[in-house]
Formats: sequence, C-alpha cells, structure tokens
Amino acid sequence: MRFGYFLSCEEYSPAELIEQAVAAEKAGFDGIWISDHFHPWNDEQGESPFVWGMIGALSQACSLPVTTAVTCPTTRVHPAIVAQAAATAAVQLQGKFVLGVGTGEALNEHVLGDAWPSEDIRLEMLEEAVELMRRLWSGEVVTVRGEHYDLDTARIYTLPDEPVPVYVSAFGPKALEVAARIGDGFINTSDDADTVREFKEKSGGKPCQGGVKVAWADSKDEGIDHAHRLWANSGLPGELSQVLPSPKHFEQAAQLVTRESTAESIVAGNDLDAHVEQMRSYVDAGYDEVYVANMGPHYLAMIEAYGRDVLPQLRG
Repeated sequence: MRFGYFLSCEEYSPAELIEQAVAAEKAGFDGIWISDHFHPWNDEQGESPFVWGMIGALSQACSLPVTTAVTCPTTRVHPAIVAQAAATAAVQLQGKFVLGVGTGEALNEHVLGDAWPSEDIRLEMLEEAVELMRRLWSGEVVTVRGEHYDLDTARIYTLPDEPVPVYVSAFGPKALEVAARIGDGFINTSDDADTVREFKEKSGGKPCQGGVKVAWADSKDEGIDHAHRLWANSGLPGELSQVLPSPKHFEQAAQLVTRESTAESIVAGNDLDAHVEQMRSYVDAGYDEVYVANMGPHYLAMIEAYGRDVLPQLRG
C-alpha cells in the first residue's frame, strides 16, 4: 500500500507546489499526484501553472514518482504533443512517471474554440489518443489518418527505457469499460468499493489510484471555511463539472452548494482520527495507492502531521 501527496495546480503557485513536494518527500509520502488544468475551477483558487513545466521542476526538486491526475490528451493539446511531453517527463523522473488521462472538462479543453463533444465522442477520442501515444512511444515513425487525429512522419526521439504507463480516470459505466480495456491502471476520486472492484474484475486486477482532499486547520470551522471558499465546486452534482465552460460559470453554480453540504463532504480541522478514518476508507475500498491534497493555506502543517501521525497509523 502506497500513500502519496496530491498537488493542486488550481490553488497554489509554482513555488508553493515545489515546497509541498519537497515537504511531502521529507515527511515520508511515497509519490506525487499533480493536476493538469488550463483554468482553475474558480477565481478564488487563482492559479493554474503549466503541468509539464512543473513536472520538470519536480524532477529536480525531489525523487518521488509522479502521476498526472489527470491529463486530457484529446482537445486542447494534440496527443502527439502529450506523448512527447510524457516521454520527456519519464526520462526526467528516471522512469517513475505515470500518465493519468481522462476525457477532460470543457473548463480547460474548450479554450481553443473547439466544440465540446458528447461523452461518447470524448471516449472515442481518448481511446484513439492513447493508441496513438503508445505507437509513438515505440520509437517508430508514425504516419496515420485517424478518425480524430492525423500524424505525418512523426517520431519521438527522447524516450524512457520502458513505455509510459497510462492510467485512465473514469466516471460512469461507459467510461469504466474503456478504462478497463485500454488502461494500465485506474484513477478515481471516490472511495467507491464497487467501482474499484468492477475495474479490477474487468481489467484483470490492474492497479488503482484514489485521491481525496482535506482542509487542515487549527479548528474544524476554519477548515470548512477554507474548503467552502476554495472548493465549493466539488459539491456540484452530475455532469456539471464536465460541461461548464469557465471559472465564472462554476462560481455561479457553486452558489447552490451550502457551507453545510461542504462540511458534510470533507474532513476539516486537525482531528487525527478523522483524517486516518478517511484515508482508511480508500484503503478499504481496494485502492493500491491513495493520494491526499490539502485545501487552504496550512499545507505544511498538514504534510508534517500526516508524516508524523497519520501515515504511521495507516502503515501500522
């Protein structure tokens, strides 16, 4: 069982993200997740550095494995460019890199003016993109005229010793079918044991990574305040997070999310038992790796407390 730290590019500056990664390695975390966004979810979060620049910096700042959680290799960035970026990242990290992918959100992927496809089309595009990236990671010269993507005599020269593992995020039965068929592993942000079990059954037991957010603070009320101010969007239901096009739209929709509902859905404050219990719910759900992010300003205190008190209990 491995426990990692989740870097939220939507909320923190490049310097703060590196500070967190260095602290996480010192505290005894086993790996890093990093989000891949063009926009934050709302203006209050206020950041969104380019993930591939951050991964290059991480490779020089710490020695932990890194997973993108998650990259959309279909619309905003052509899969051939994602393939090159991922190959370079794997070389920089000495093979300790996983490309986490998903079908993305309009929030990030519509920015070049492309129409936002339906779920079925997005899944088609993702499957074709993963196949194309794997061909490029073989080192061959690739020319292809596909349903969604074309390449003309393209070859990636800087390659890791082994092809980059691709873990696929999935929400819903159609996406889970695709993830089990094309993924080397699974990524999710819910402690849903049924979904993890179904993926493992359909994929032949491939590994699963789960992610969760907490709001560390001196009191539960302060933590709830930070979470509600910064991440009320997490309480939006259904497919809204996939289809709303801008931070302003998320801010408008998040007005329907009450502070009480935020409080019911997160662990806030510094009650160690509550933090351990939530992490254990992901272990019990069957995940092989669990990554935890902090919401709000007290990330160093959270990382230190997890290293000192939470991770030893989980591993014990």
